[in-house]
Amino acid sequence: MNIDLLSRIEDAGLNASAPTQQRWLDGWLLRLSPGKARRARCVNALAGGRLPLADKLALAGLAFAEAGLPLLIRITRFTQPADLDGQLAALRWTVLDPTRVMVLSALQAQPPPPLPPDLSLEPLQAEAFAQTVGALRESPPSERAAHAHRLRHSPVPYCGYVLRDRNTAQVLACGQFAREGHLVGLYDVFTHPQARGRGLARALCERLLSVSASEGGKQAYLQVAADNDAAMRIYQRLGFVDGYAYHYRQPPG
Repeated sequence: MNIDLLSRIEDAGLNASAPTQQRWLDGWLLRLSPGKARRARCVNALAGGRLPLADKLALAGLAFAEAGLPLLIRITRFTQPADLDGQLAALRWTVLDPTRVMVLSALQAQPPPPLPPDLSLEPLQAEAFAQTVGALRESPPSERAAHAHRLRHSPVPYCGYVLRDRNTAQVLACGQFAREGHLVGLYDVFTHPQARGRGLARALCERLLSVSASEGGKQAYLQVAADNDAAMRIYQRLGFVDGYAYHYRQPPG
């Protein structure tokens, strides 16, 4: 796959997940949000810097400790220096949360199939969306508040939607997209556990992609846990293919 496109996707993913609580440390972008999303509470090593690794780890560890967060370093194919993953492995840092980035290289502006009559698609503002997806995930109030804060202050416009049962008013699925120019990222796609197996995630994603394409989106990406085979099959049926992987490293113990 085109490395230039993957690099743009990596940048877009960083922009779409940017919290207000972040700072630079010698080429490392420290993200210190107290929310659930690890991509908003980790180190992204974007440049080699000048300090020895031990010094940077100590300074980063101090910043995360002061924020009340565990120290995590996100490793991608764009991480600098390129051997950072090996250096951390030699220090016995363990791998956490392997993730695949999937790409839809040609987003088509076409209407999706109609929804069943008992379902409705509804947009939600940031606060309501964060509370809704947090409730579905059973996230604590502090993580829901951090999610809402990040969405409200995101440098990339947010558009969140839910699929609701017209008869019970229950939210059955939710998801959002962040569009940066022609590039669209899907985030927070989640289906109520009791409503899975009904094709709701696919129906919702079809609508997210259709809306974003009507606004100018031409390519799309998403991030999915490497062991979530069911979700990957849904995204593959939508036309997404594997782009690249990333994972986190955490200190031993």
